[in-house]
Amino acid sequence: MRASYRLRVQGREHVPAKGAALVVCNHVSFMDALVLGGASPRPLRFVMDQPIFDSPWLKWWFLLVGAIPVESERRTPAGLRRTLEKVSEALRDGEVVMIFPEGRLTPDGEVHAFRRGLETMLARDNVPVVPAGLAGLWGSWASHCGGPAFKKRPRSFRAPVRLTFGAPIMAQEAEGTALRHYLQARVVELKSAGERDIARHLPAGQKHLRENNEQDG
Repeated sequence: MRASYRLRVQGREHVPAKGAALVVCNHVSFMDALVLGGASPRPLRFVMDQPIFDSPWLKWWFLLVGAIPVESERRTPAGLRRTLEKVSEALRDGEVVMIFPEGRLTPDGEVHAFRRGLETMLARDNVPVVPAGLAGLWGSWASHCGGPAFKKRPRSFRAPVRLTFGAPIMAQEAEGTALRHYLQARVVELKSAGERDIARHLPAGQKHLRENNEQDG
């Protein structure tokens, strides 16, 4: 990843050194899993929608790391139940499970509503949740900025990317707020912090070019 992006990672210490945990992050591009997998201090079991899992570019890697695809309930009524069972099994074995709660790549670079499946997972297994924010991948050829991912020319090489892990959160901390909304707000904060850090370190000319690329998307 460092050959393709100027990646800076903060907060690795927030990923528990042992025991089960759930990592949640915004979903910007098809490269997100590779960035997170390479940056995490522990192996991650990724949960992702079947169409992303079936990506011809990356399916080999998803199979290698034991990713868990989410089958469509419309096509396979028992699909979601099987996914939840696999997630529970991984957590009860003390693994770290990684999910993108938006359930799809962002169409506009913003963080979109987290799905209810996140709360269902945590109702089954009340483990620490580590929020994470990705910044800098919107505008890459693997994102939907400026057209479908992988179907336009790459606009930049070695672009600055920030990944920030936040402190673990337990479900009971979201008092009076839907848990998915509470976690979404934290991810938005971490993403915004990463964007500010990128802006601070960009030369003026690159900052202008980056803004133009993002507006084109």
